[in-house]
Amino acid sequence: MEPLMAQPVDSLRETFHAPATSTVWRVLEIILCSLGLIVLSPLLIALGLWIWLSDGFPILFGQVRVGRNGRPFKLWKLRSMRKANSGTQITSAGDPRITAIGRILRRYKLDEIPQLWNVVRGDMALVGPRPEVPEYVNSQDPVWRAILSRRPGITDLPTLVYRNEEEILARFSHPERHYREFILPDKLAMNLAYGGRSSVWQDLRLVLLTVRYSFWPAGFDPEAIRATFLRN
Repeated sequence: MEPLMAQPVDSLRETFHAPATSTVWRVLEIILCSLGLIVLSPLLIALGLWIWLSDGFPILFGQVRVGRNGRPFKLWKLRSMRKANSGTQITSAGDPRITAIGRILRRYKLDEIPQLWNVVRGDMALVGPRPEVPEYVNSQDPVWRAILSRRPGITDLPTLVYRNEEEILARFSHPERHYREFILPDKLAMNLAYGGRSSVWQDLRLVLLTVRYSFWPAGFDPEAIRATFLRN
């Protein structure tokens, strides 16, 4: 992927900052995610049994992603694809690799719940740029280097704006190419822009909207949400 901008990386990093009260926010997210794992444990057990009964083990799916400062880590999800799921890293709606329960998990983002553990461990944050697989990351691009200066998150503004990403990709004959050439650059630019405006309250609002539109998508307007968070 070619560099998106020619600005010095230090300049981009100054723009892409973490909330001023980052220590307080880190303690808060550890508490919230720990409580979330406890409260959601019955649901996780039920979903795990459903996955096992429908498609056997493993219940969890781990994938290497690129984290803060380029450090690789294993991101965890509830498994939503068949065990023999070789193919493109990009998933579009109707992908035959997705199991019956996987379609439900992905629709309501329930497969992402185990990432609360990634947050507790310190691999991820509640809010931050979604981590990509190594093959999509260009560490020589100043935009990528700025993005990687912050811990990746369970959700971010592009996650909310592109909540229907699988449906969007299904419209194209080459979904992976469309993702690389159009969606990924837009996500990077959006994260860079949001990073200069982020705050604890904005991050909390982003989390709440992500949960809301995962379960109650009525009235979802991606461009209105984009404008709301990125207005001057």
